[in-house]
Amino acid sequence: MVMQRRTAARVLLLDEQDRLLLLRGIDPAKPDVTWWITPGGGLEPGEGVPEAALRELFEETGLRDVVLGPLVAFGTVSFSFRGQRFEQDQWFHLARTARSVVDPPHSGDQEHALLLESRWWTAAELRDTVETVYPVGLAGFLERLLADGPPVTPVRL
Repeated sequence: MVMQRRTAARVLLLDEQDRLLLLRGIDPAKPDVTWWITPGGGLEPGEGVPEAALRELFEETGLRDVVLGPLVAFGTVSFSFRGQRFEQDQWFHLARTARSVVDPPHSGDQEHALLLESRWWTAAELRDTVETVYPVGLAGFLERLLADGPPVTPVRL
């Protein structure tokens, strides 16, 4: 199986209560396994990270009035989806919203149809959950982010 490389933009979206929005997803190739992820996805041709972050955020949540904050983290992850292997370089923007209600996906994209639900998580809930959350280490990073503010330069996550 050939590994496909891609770049993704992701959003660490906080509400007014410092809760982080995560989306529960499923891979039809493994329908018994679910996980929680931040909003975001792959860049389209000619698109930059900020543009992709805002597009994906709207497609997955319906939120349009979000102003992106700084890039706070980056990382590379390998995963499989629908039987295809991916290696993804991903960049995480911090953002805030006053809205806590999100809408179902605003895209006919089959990838977005596999997002089952959304949930706002506190740092403590993330730290204590037994559910699978990506990226690994997100709870500790969120705790540091809330305590210390955004890092001067993005950190590896």
